[in-house]
Amino acid sequence: EVQLQASGGGSVQTGGSLGLSCAASGWTFGDYAIGWFRQAPGKGREVVSCFDSSDRSTYYADSVKGRFTISRDNAKNTVYLQMSSLKPEDTAVYYCNANLFTGARAWRTNTPSDYWGQGTLVTVSS
Repeated sequence: EVQLQASGGGSVQTGGSLGLSCAASGWTFGDYAIGWFRQAPGKGREVVSCFDSSDRSTYYADSVKGRFTISRDNAKNTVYLQMSSLKPEDTAVYYCNANLFTGARAWRTNTPSDYWGQGTLVTVSS
């Protein structure tokens, strides 16, 4: 059973930094993409970032490019998202997602898989 355990988040002022992590377990596939989507109050789901282990590439939404950094610890099977220069518009519930079949394309097309971690709230105040 695929399991994703997310942690991190919290509250910060504009310009501050926060980190998220997502620990994956329950499958033995070698290549997959894992990362985050987010949903702000009253808005639709938005792509954030992912790490694709098939080619060790990363993907970032334009809205976070240059401010967020995704990385992976293979030994811990954990992906980290370091968020800096946070803005009020980054306020959302962030959801970890893993895609075992279509990789980073799921982020480029905003078509996440059914494998979700629990959401974690990030609040950025002005």
